[in-house]
Amino acid sequence: MRLLRSAAASLVVVFAALALPLAGTATGQPVNTEVEQTQWGPLDAAARDMLVKVRLAGLWEGPAGQMGVEKSANPLVQEAGRHLIEGHTDLDARVIELGKMLNVPLPTTPNADQQGWLREMTAAPAGSEEFDKIYANRLRAAHGKVYIFLSQVRAGTRNTLIRDYADVCMRTVLDHITVLEKTGKVDFTDTKNIPIATIAPAAGAAAPQVKAAVGPEMSMPLILVIGGVLIVVTLVGLRMLLGGRAKQRFRG
Repeated sequence: MRLLRSAAASLVVVFAALALPLAGTATGQPVNTEVEQTQWGPLDAAARDMLVKVRLAGLWEGPAGQMGVEKSANPLVQEAGRHLIEGHTDLDARVIELGKMLNVPLPTTPNADQQGWLREMTAAPAGSEEFDKIYANRLRAAHGKVYIFLSQVRAGTRNTLIRDYADVCMRTVLDHITVLEKTGKVDFTDTKNIPIATIAPAAGAAAPQVKAAVGPEMSMPLILVIGGVLIVVTLVGLRMLLGGRAKQRFRG
């Protein structure tokens, strides 16, 4: 029996040692070391990324606004274009100044995706329904994603400059979303580009945890099942072994 208890204890210790690192991986948060202290408060990676994303938005949405005014025959699309031009002219001037103040390098050309969207609008026939639909849907989808990101930065930043600029950006982006939706050309059945909203966790509820994967296929629940089966099989095997030895002694 002493051997049986010793083996069982060893199995439990080994299994616990394997499981604990997995639990730590599931609940641990990555440490952000990219924080710079400024006179306006700490500037972290998310805040810098916000400045870059807003600048990128202006680099393609400003020209897109001009296309809306010049290529569309729809007064509502033209109006949306004027809002984009006015809004991003203001945001661009502000973000360039902030980039200098906070020493954040900013892009000077749209990224590959944005250039592709501009080419798509350029290729669509002027005054066509095709242009209006491409215009409204590409811009509405982009503004929705940016708005979500801005709200996350605004809620968490400790930097007063970033907080104030996020307020301006969110008002501008919401205005653009509104005028784009007023065109009547936004396809809300396209849940890939305009995802359906999900229920937010209740106040005070624990944040959802990501389950740690073990290898390409094995997850934590599977590890627990396998570990439990291994312990049971081992205990049964040891009991049978010890029972066999006791019978041999009795017969001897």
